[in-house]
Amino acid sequence: MSETAQPAGPTHPALGALPLARESVDRRCERRTEADWLERLGKDSETGNLILVGGRAHVRDGALELVARAQVPAGGTEIYLGFDGTREIVLHSFHDDPGELTKERTGADPGEWLGLRDVAAGLGPRDAGLFVEAVAIANWNHSMQYCPRCGHHLEPAASGWVKACPNDASEHFPRTDPAIIVAITDKDDRLLLGANAQWGGKRFSTLAGFVEPGESLESAVVREVAEESGVSVANPRYMGSQPWPFPCSLMLGFRATALGTELRPDGVEIIDLRWFTREELAAQIRSGEIGVPVGVSIASALIEDWYGGALPEPEHLEN
Repeated sequence: MSETAQPAGPTHPALGALPLARESVDRRCERRTEADWLERLGKDSETGNLILVGGRAHVRDGALELVARAQVPAGGTEIYLGFDGTREIVLHSFHDDPGELTKERTGADPGEWLGLRDVAAGLGPRDAGLFVEAVAIANWNHSMQYCPRCGHHLEPAASGWVKACPNDASEHFPRTDPAIIVAITDKDDRLLLGANAQWGGKRFSTLAGFVEPGESLESAVVREVAEESGVSVANPRYMGSQPWPFPCSLMLGFRATALGTELRPDGVEIIDLRWFTREELAAQIRSGEIGVPVGVSIASALIEDWYGGALPEPEHLEN
């Protein structure tokens, strides 16, 4: 690099900046381990405090509401989120509403308590990243209560990013489960979509599955597609990724090419499989014959990338 050259800015693969993959907050991992870090931030009037109640945050004027420490009820799980360039931000997560916290508010825009999937696409990069981080780390903190080695109750450390066992001195860290999701096309550029048994047979999406221990992402693509559809695929191509904190997945998107077109749904997880041309998919969505993922999911992004733009909406919406 020449003396005058500037470092390249953030880049994204084919799917671009996915809604849940945007972030601009510096997580400042080096500060988490300071023993009194959360206590100091609690005394700093400049600290922004994000309250999460059952995975929902208060959204006002199209942004996450950050409040003063005095407005935060006692009893929440405190976790450091990072520095947004102006102030430090601390999460206070509650399983249930502590009193009157989520009661109806008044004002020009009283705001709403919304879940991540409800609002992420409409938030800016800072708030989208904060919300995803908050939901993911809160899920882990609330579920990771006991030491998997000895069963002793764990204690928070590293500003909420580590759980320490006072009995056997072991440390436990947040987990992320990688899962592949793949848009499969045949030699005629038709797209393969499947209906999951849990969806009732009418909603179709791309195939997906968790990566197994000791398995590469590409091998997971080949295995999962074969297991769920009976189709052999080649040339898995990485398209992009985004966290999916419901509760702790990282979705890794791929395209792959089918080596055949015979379909054999596994009958347990996938109950129907279909090849779609762009015209067939659009027509069946418009008529309401099938539904497809919409919103912030990476499945929606993969389908629209193949389709070449936004998918049509159903002509008659169900009540």
